[in-house]
Amino acid sequence: MLLYPTIKDLLNQVPSRYMLVNMVASRARKLSNEAELSGEPLEAKAVSLAIHEVANGTLQIEELESDEE
Repeated sequence: MLLYPTIKDLLNQVPSRYMLVNMVASRARKLSNEAELSGEPLEAKAVSLAIHEVANGTLQIEELESDEE
């Protein structure tokens, strides 16, 4: 089974696996909560959407830290 994006590609965007997991989990929770509040279903699983945001560079460490404050 091939996975895209690969962990190697994701680690080019994020300095460590630990941070990657935290970023993806936090963003996935936020996406799920927003979808639940709006009543609109997500087009894919929240974790998959968050992973693709990291891979595309649309989700960055600085954004995540500012959202948590």
